[in-house]
Amino acid sequence: MKNLATIQPHVAVCLAAFNGMDWLPTQLDSILAQSGVSVTILVSVDRSNDGTEAWIDSRARDEARLVVLPHGEQFGGAARNFFRLMRDVNFSDFDYVSFADQDDLWPSDKLQRAHEILQKTGADGYSSNVTAFWSDGRRMRIEKSQPQQQWDFLFEAAGPGCTYVLRRQLACALQSLLKQRWAAVQQVGLHDWFSYAFARANGFRWVIDDYAGMLYRQHESNQVGVNKGWRAGLHRASKVLNGWGLIQSALIADLVGVGEDVFVQRWTKSGKRKGMFWLALQAKKCRRRHRDQVLFALSCLALGVLGRRPS
Repeated sequence: MKNLATIQPHVAVCLAAFNGMDWLPTQLDSILAQSGVSVTILVSVDRSNDGTEAWIDSRARDEARLVVLPHGEQFGGAARNFFRLMRDVNFSDFDYVSFADQDDLWPSDKLQRAHEILQKTGADGYSSNVTAFWSDGRRMRIEKSQPQQQWDFLFEAAGPGCTYVLRRQLACALQSLLKQRWAAVQQVGLHDWFSYAFARANGFRWVIDDYAGMLYRQHESNQVGVNKGWRAGLHRASKVLNGWGLIQSALIADLVGVGEDVFVQRWTKSGKRKGMFWLALQAKKCRRRHRDQVLFALSCLALGVLGRRPS
């Protein structure tokens, strides 16, 4: 009789790829080398021009743990590619669902640690800190594990999506919503933010591990990446001042079921200046890190002065 203690949890690793030949081979190797878990990697390729589709098909012929979704679609961004994976993959045979970018490097115990933390805490969703690294050898620890706040999920993700591990129940609930609201979800810019918001808004427990459990590659093709340097600062400042972030917050609030909450109504339905000034006073409830709380308050004040709010 098989000893149940030796059965490894089965993890569906959802990997979104696009023009990934510079990094995909080494990233796949690091995922396939995971210890203490059984992995199946499910790959969706945004239409590429560097041979990614042909390479991944060839690799899948020799690797039974690699499953490639049909090619040909053009998503135009990582979020829509991940949403396609979350909509189309059957999760019934898996214990967990994990997200993976094409260009990172996973330590061999990444998924095993997530499993152990989820078992220990009873949480439904997991994310962690990361170590950012650059081709010139620089490394920097990125902290995302500050204490969760009442409404932080409407204004930020729970760390990089490539650290996320979801229990099957949470993944299936998220999948059900995606199928129901597919057209509206296409307007969401960040899949990791949306997934965290769905979990928190619907009573699922989330844990953010203070362990830096992944090497998070930084390069000029990063869609989001680390907020470092003046160019990144200008990019984020422009999104703040044109209201993009709060427009996304309002959209996500509606999609995950809290759009009618009094807290959300106060800043989405009040007068433009009044709503933004009120939200500035709620900053401690809206972001985890103290510095981000201050910047959030200042951003809301700036939008109030400009007479802008999500619409």
